[in-house]
Amino acid sequence: MTCPPRILVLPPRLTASARTLRATALRRGLRIVEATASAVPEGLGSPGWAGWPEGAKWPEGAGPAGSPGATRHTRGPRGAGSAGSAGSAGSAESTGCTGSDGCTGSDGHAVHLHAGPSFADVVAPALGIALLEAPADWLARLPRALTQRDIRAMTIGEAYRLRRPAFVKSPNDKSISALVYADGSRLPGPDAVDPATEVLVSDVMTFAVEYRLHLLDGAVHAAGQYAEAGRLRLGPPDGDALAFGRDVLAAAGETLPSAIVVDVGRDDEGRWAVIEANAAWASGCYSADPDRALETVLRAAGPSTALSPHDRGFVR
Repeated sequence: MTCPPRILVLPPRLTASARTLRATALRRGLRIVEATASAVPEGLGSPGWAGWPEGAKWPEGAGPAGSPGATRHTRGPRGAGSAGSAGSAGSAESTGCTGSDGCTGSDGHAVHLHAGPSFADVVAPALGIALLEAPADWLARLPRALTQRDIRAMTIGEAYRLRRPAFVKSPNDKSISALVYADGSRLPGPDAVDPATEVLVSDVMTFAVEYRLHLLDGAVHAAGQYAEAGRLRLGPPDGDALAFGRDVLAAAGETLPSAIVVDVGRDDEGRWAVIEANAAWASGCYSADPDRALETVLRAAGPSTALSPHDRGFVR
C-alpha cells in the first residue's frame, strides 16, 4: 500500500538543530508545516487538513493574547527519501507508513512534531500527536551506579528547605532553570512558582565531557558529543559513551519510552553517569546523524493511534 508523506510540524522560531532536522525531513520527502504563532491553524486535525492553503490565517484568539498567525507548507523533492537515500528506514519515513501499523490519520497522513514544550502542549492534542517522555522521577529512581550522585524528586516547596548547594531542575521542561543553587532560598519563590511543582534535586557533579544519546527501540540509535568542560563543543560519539548508554538501557531500558534522548557524561575521575533524560521531540541533535536523530523524533511525537502498548504509559 502506498501512503501519503508524513508531515512534520515545526514552531515559529527554529534553532540551528531544528533547521538541520527540517532539511533532513525535506530530503526524505516529508512535508513541513511551519507555524508563525504558538497556536493550531484552523483546519488542522480535520479531514483534508493536509491540503490547508498556504498562507491561511490562524483562527482569531488562537495565538498568544489572541494574536492571529499563519503557517507555511513546504514539500520535499519528488522521490526524496526513497529506498537507499537515508538508510534502511528511508522509504518508510518518506511514504508516511508506520511499519506494520500502516498509515494513520483521517486522510492517511501521519503527523509528527519537533518543538519546545510550550508549543507542543498547545499543538499536539489538536493534531492527535502523542508526546513521549520519561517519567518525572526517572532520574531519581536510577541506581547510584548509573548516576554517581544522590538525586531526589520532590516539590519545590520541599526544596525551599535545602540548606546546602544543590543542582535543581524541572524533570521534563525548563520551567525551573537548571542551575546550582546555593540553598533553597535562592529558588524561584511561591509568588512565581506553584509550591507543588515537581523538581529534581541532586548533588553537584562536574562533567569533563558530555554526550547526547538518541535511543530508539532499546538501542543507541544516534549519538554525539555536545560539551566539554561545561562549554559547547561538538564532536563524534565516544566508544565508552556508547558502551555506557548500552549499560543504561540494559539496566533501565524498560522504564523509558521507545524513543527518548538521554545525556551522559564522564567526570575528571573517569566515572560515567547519566546527566538527564529529555523528550526527543524537544531535543537538539547537535552532532548526531540527523537522519537517525529524525527517526527518533518521529517516533517520540507521532500519531496517538500508532502507539505501542508499552509507549502508552509514557505519554506527556
